[in-house]
Amino acid sequence: MIKKADHKKLLDYIAEADHILVIQADNPDGDSLASALALESILGEMGKTITLYCSVDMPEYLRYLNGWDRIVHDIPHQFDLSIMVDCSYITLLENAEKRGELHSLSTRPFVAIDHHEEPSSLPFEHLALCNPKAAATGQVIFEIATELSWKLSEESSRFIASSILSDSLGLTSEVLDNNPKPLQIMAELIKNGVSLAKLNEARLERLKITPDLMRYKGQLMQRVEFYHDNHIATITIDHEEIKNFSQMYNPTVILDEMRFVENVAVTIGFKSYQKMGEVYRITGRIRCNRGYTIAKELGEAFGGGGHLYAAGFKIEGSNLDLETTKLEVIKKAAQLIALKATK
Repeated sequence: MIKKADHKKLLDYIAEADHILVIQADNPDGDSLASALALESILGEMGKTITLYCSVDMPEYLRYLNGWDRIVHDIPHQFDLSIMVDCSYITLLENAEKRGELHSLSTRPFVAIDHHEEPSSLPFEHLALCNPKAAATGQVIFEIATELSWKLSEESSRFIASSILSDSLGLTSEVLDNNPKPLQIMAELIKNGVSLAKLNEARLERLKITPDLMRYKGQLMQRVEFYHDNHIATITIDHEEIKNFSQMYNPTVILDEMRFVENVAVTIGFKSYQKMGEVYRITGRIRCNRGYTIAKELGEAFGGGGHLYAAGFKIEGSNLDLETTKLEVIKKAAQLIALKATK
């Protein structure tokens, strides 16, 4: 539960700000983009100037959300308040840090709105409005808006609905177990004019792929590797594939199909990035099937984090050994699965 004193502080920050910067991490998804657009709509109605920031291009599959093209890749020199959405780790603002832009965030009020745990790695003072029990950051924004009597237009309601649908897997994820709040909020958003059918239609239209990409997905399926009695499924994507396909399709998402495979408990999608023939970065996308709440712990073991069922990590250095890292992650995953089985 977010404290009323924190709501008061947020109100004060917004009242004193003319220009507000809304920040997404370097790995945007449906929740972060929709949440940013919802804030732009809500705060824009208050007469505020809003700048939307993300250091990378929005993936093609997110471009069904109108307004994605208003996002800029550089933090402006002038702004009065920054609000970061759906991001708990400062490492996910790596590009801003490399450009020397993080310092400017520390010189103004900074607010983190999230459905993860409160950020612990931010190197400057901040206000955290976090609800780890929420289905998505959009839900947290809805709850703040309700508490503060902010008006939600049909547009802002649509973005909040998109956020919740994205991170709850279309209202089917375990976050709804014994937790009717996301459904109650969706009912309120529908009263505000949101059409779930139209949202889904727009999303599916953007998800259409070319025949060549469909063939590539078939090749990816054949490359999935299984470990530990098929409890762990992995795939590895090299730098060349990332460059060729990242804007059209995230290859590691093919592992989501593994939830239909018998015995699979966790999937791990590895990506390797190279310079001058050497691997300098390895990332992992972790997703767990129902009953195996190990994603967060597995991600944290390798410097990342996330939710119980969805998490990730990023390892950086010089001349990294991808195969060694894979084996270490798989070994840790197997240990966590075994511990889960004994409880």
